[in-house]
Amino acid sequence: MHVLVLGVVLFAAASRWLHSFVLTRTDLATAGTVFSGVFVQAVPFLVFGVLVSGLIAAFVPADRLARWLPQRSGAAIVAAAAGGALIPGCECGSVPVARRLFGDGSTGAAALTFMLAAPAINPVVLVATAVAFPGQPQMVAARAGASLLTALTMGVLWARLGRPEWITRRLRSPAVAHDSSRWVLFVEAARHDFLQAGAYLTLGAASAAALHVLVPPWVYEGLAGRPILGILAMALLAFALALCSEADAFVASSLTMVPLVPRLVFLVVGPVVDVKLVAMQVGMFGRPFAIRFAPVAFVVAIASATVVGGALLGGLR
Repeated sequence: MHVLVLGVVLFAAASRWLHSFVLTRTDLATAGTVFSGVFVQAVPFLVFGVLVSGLIAAFVPADRLARWLPQRSGAAIVAAAAGGALIPGCECGSVPVARRLFGDGSTGAAALTFMLAAPAINPVVLVATAVAFPGQPQMVAARAGASLLTALTMGVLWARLGRPEWITRRLRSPAVAHDSSRWVLFVEAARHDFLQAGAYLTLGAASAAALHVLVPPWVYEGLAGRPILGILAMALLAFALALCSEADAFVASSLTMVPLVPRLVFLVVGPVVDVKLVAMQVGMFGRPFAIRFAPVAFVVAIASATVVGGALLGGLR
């Protein structure tokens, strides 16, 4: 927070000099326009998302969610996917919630399904995607369908192939919060999520601006002509950037030089597996779980986005 405030003050103090400097450089002016457009459009959705996530963290305990799940594995997986679609939240918050939900049998598979569905197909993310891609409802449908398919597939795979001994990290017993302290928990959770997600949004907006200015046009022409290469490149970019799911659609929409299907892959892979999520999964579930789950989820997300994108977005081009 102190670094953020200091940075804002320094940039405000130097705003006149920065404005004059940017106006003399066409590339910097273009980058500034792209950065501002991505950031300003995404911030309202990011703020709303972290507020809802904070309310869930403070007032909806994970053990209560676990009691609502059906006992049968298949029904629990479908219920968890539906719950993820209805409960807004970012991927950073879904990992600890899923860890609280995790247990033997149906609860474990449902927990992983919820972890992947909640940050990808909740109403905030889908509305943000619709705003980022105006006049393209098929992009919203493709993101929802591919993300749901990924979450359900990973839940079924865990139910059939998962092993409880892969979970090597044990949770501490949570302290019981009094009603009077829940609003404090809400404020802290929302503040933490906003600062963390805001940092990644800034990085993503800056990366989008840099891609527009620094990457030569022939690179994007090559990606457009080689759909498989474009899909792999966008999947790796999503893994490396680690954007918040409530803001990644605005970064993807700014990459107009890349075909729709690779951009869909970017949107589906990001909330499923990236560098920060792998680190969180190691910390919450353990290394044996993460080294098995992350590569499989990466492949399943790419395959789901490619299949659904090919069906709904007019092929791979």
